[in-house]
Amino acid sequence: MVSRRIIYLILTLVILIPLLRPFKLKPLPMKPVENLFYYINNMPKDKALLISVDYSPDTEAELHPMTIALLKHAFYKRIKVGVLTLTLLGLGLAEDALRTVVKEFNERAKTREDSIIYGRDYVFLGWQTPPLVPLLGMGESITKVFPVDYYGNRTDTLPLLQQIKNYRDVGIVVSISGSAIPMWYVTYAQTTFGVKVGAGFTAVSAADYYPYLNSGQLTGLLAGMRGGAEYEELVEKHFGKTKRRKATEAMSSQTTAHIMIIILIIIGNIIYFKQRRRK
Repeated sequence: MVSRRIIYLILTLVILIPLLRPFKLKPLPMKPVENLFYYINNMPKDKALLISVDYSPDTEAELHPMTIALLKHAFYKRIKVGVLTLTLLGLGLAEDALRTVVKEFNERAKTREDSIIYGRDYVFLGWQTPPLVPLLGMGESITKVFPVDYYGNRTDTLPLLQQIKNYRDVGIVVSISGSAIPMWYVTYAQTTFGVKVGAGFTAVSAADYYPYLNSGQLTGLLAGMRGGAEYEELVEKHFGKTKRRKATEAMSSQTTAHIMIIILIIIGNIIYFKQRRRK
């Protein structure tokens, strides 16, 4: 009988080594991911992408790459972006994603026009409570719901928010969440104002929301680490190589772990049947 410690050690190495030295994966994007990508890709120029960062640090590893991939896509296409959160813990995560992607784009920018500029190309609205206030209030006026942004600027002075006034100027809201928050956008924002809604969920909960996708209430859906990796693949396919693909890198570790577990199950069954035959 193999000691459990040996099995745990093998799994630790199988998970850790690909994280340190990830191998190249090319995930095949599934239809729900393609639907979201191509809807955003083909949005009219005068419409904005609203990203709601509704997850917390406990699901960051799985969901944060989705936010980064969405931001990269929007900045490549020069789509105007508004970022907010309905959870207090989402503030730091949203700021981290924005800082990471803006830095990557501005490091290779040669002119002001090439750069990603706050207030012109994107805004970080921050957090407002209770959730029903921004969900419904943004249908009338974004600047009334968020009179100041996360950094303390008056929102009615920002050029972007002089163009993007409410949901009528928003092409789609994408809520990335480890809970049912995207359904709040469907229930309140979509039902009342008709705004399109996309979502990113953890893999364990994504299956519960496919009925909303099939009914058309969700325009697209990213499911777990694989969903983020598939979106990264589409961004790279259409716009060229980006710096890091965190979801794809993590998928290499996840893939080797799954393969190792399958191998251990097969070995365990072989040992079991051999022992039973001896008896």
